[in-house]
Amino acid sequence: MIDYVRGILDELTPAQATVECHGVGYLCNISLNTYSAIQGKSEVRLFVYEVIREDSWVLYGFSTKEERELFVQLISVSGIGGNTARTMLSAFSPSELCEIITSGNEKLLKTVKGLGTKTAQRVIVELKDKVATLGIAPTLVADKQTAVTVANSEVHDEAIEALKMLGFPPAPVVKAVRAILRDEPSAPVERVIKLALKML
Repeated sequence: MIDYVRGILDELTPAQATVECHGVGYLCNISLNTYSAIQGKSEVRLFVYEVIREDSWVLYGFSTKEERELFVQLISVSGIGGNTARTMLSAFSPSELCEIITSGNEKLLKTVKGLGTKTAQRVIVELKDKVATLGIAPTLVADKQTAVTVANSEVHDEAIEALKMLGFPPAPVVKAVRAILRDEPSAPVERVIKLALKML
């Protein structure tokens, strides 16, 4: 079992990182949190979770052990696969996600793309006590983080669709657009897209 890979950061996108270690390039699927943590670095260490199947061998990489452990807890819930867990860890930081789960904030959890009511409820019920033992300090998450006013909802939707058409993953796009509109509620769609492109 691979615990971590350490080496040269050869390629990096918001969804994947290739780490060259002794002449071998390890392609790791990463969350937006890990992307932000390693962006701009030449050498990195990623803690790894392996998913080995008959037809594939997939590596998930994390900048911290805590994020990896939270990922493991998430995929233990029925209906949550590796990609969904990664999307959840891209929409929220580990500390924010712990707060959402422990406080039972189903409404906020459902804002993650692909997460329905029943699955969100299952995550809260099954992990509420477990995440408290991970040692991740929870961060209070206000509903305003994902709230979009009626005035800028059209800009919000247009910007997200445009960025997805440019090939960016949905979760980082949503997070970036919401952060921009939270700071600049009256920003036109062109400005939102330009600012998001700098963040993604």
